[in-house]
Amino acid sequence: MKIPLDRTTPDNFFWMNKPDFTFSNEKLTVTTSDETDFWQRTHYGFSRDNGHAMLSSIPGNFRITVKTVFNYINQYDQCGIFLRIDGLNWIKVAAEREDSEHCRLGSVITNLGYSDWATSDIDPQIMEMWYRVECRDNDFLIDSSPDGTIWTQMRIAHLHSRQRPLNAGIFACSPKTGSFIAEFSELSIEQKKES
Repeated sequence: MKIPLDRTTPDNFFWMNKPDFTFSNEKLTVTTSDETDFWQRTHYGFSRDNGHAMLSSIPGNFRITVKTVFNYINQYDQCGIFLRIDGLNWIKVAAEREDSEHCRLGSVITNLGYSDWATSDIDPQIMEMWYRVECRDNDFLIDSSPDGTIWTQMRIAHLHSRQRPLNAGIFACSPKTGSFIAEFSELSIEQKKES
């Protein structure tokens, strides 16, 4: 089911750490605040749970898809799909700016308060990416696409916590100083048969 992004926050969605945002022409545009992020402990030693996210509680098995358009400015700027049980158990999928010459296409799986980041390098000139995550019980199949047609598997992952609800939607963060504008469109959530 395509989620309308034309006028206001869609029915059954809610904001975490609400940013400046607008809805227009079937697009959601988010302007991030600085020092916002989702990360837990691993390698860097800090915990942050203050990124911007628009989420909905989704029962059962489902597939979520979204198109993102971005012009990253600052180190670690990111936007994409977010799935969350609570602050210690969640998944985010995004391209992330490293510097003017490096961008990482990655997924972060956070289980029991520790984040695991898997990445591959992509052209830093890329400013558009589609993401798709399929939830099957507590297992997740994560894909990306440059055009919404040809998909590449990024990762298969598991969340240990079986608590519910599982909230799913979009997110954007600027972990350093400064902000950027993220644009989301073609957001859809499709219920899948129970396995």
